[in-house]
Amino acid sequence: MIRSHCRPRFCTICRSSGGFSLAEALVVLTLLGLMAALVIDSGRRQLAAVKVESAARRLGTLLEDSRERAEDRRQPLDLPLHGEEGLEARVLEGDSSLRLHHSLPSQLRFTANGLAIDGGTVVIGSAGTDLRRCLVMSPPLGIVRVGRYHGDPGALASDACLPDASL
Repeated sequence: MIRSHCRPRFCTICRSSGGFSLAEALVVLTLLGLMAALVIDSGRRQLAAVKVESAARRLGTLLEDSRERAEDRRQPLDLPLHGEEGLEARVLEGDSSLRLHHSLPSQLRFTANGLAIDGGTVVIGSAGTDLRRCLVMSPPLGIVRVGRYHGDPGALASDACLPDASL
């Protein structure tokens, strides 16, 4: 039999441990729960911001494609705002967390040579993030300016759509 030269009473290395105490286990579980909550919350905010970015890109692409389609076909084009094929439905894609505020008419009109007859400001936001993307379409050229909205979305103003260095 091999004898240990350390006495269990005086040496913590030689003590045999049967596991964690209840207090230690509760502290560890509490810390793990807090860390998981932080990760989940951060993930939700990032997902909401990605949804806003994606909707803004869809809107910009849709406006540019409509303008180019009118020019290519050499025919005027009306892009409805509401309905299944409307601008809102195509940008939001049924995502109820996204919010769209705009000053657009019920139809955006493009001439046969691709000029925009109508324009306006659109602000896209989502629950769970402070990010609000804005797009301002200016007639007659139909130039779309994209930025970050720094104003009240209820009172839309194109001058509150400021350039964003992250774009």
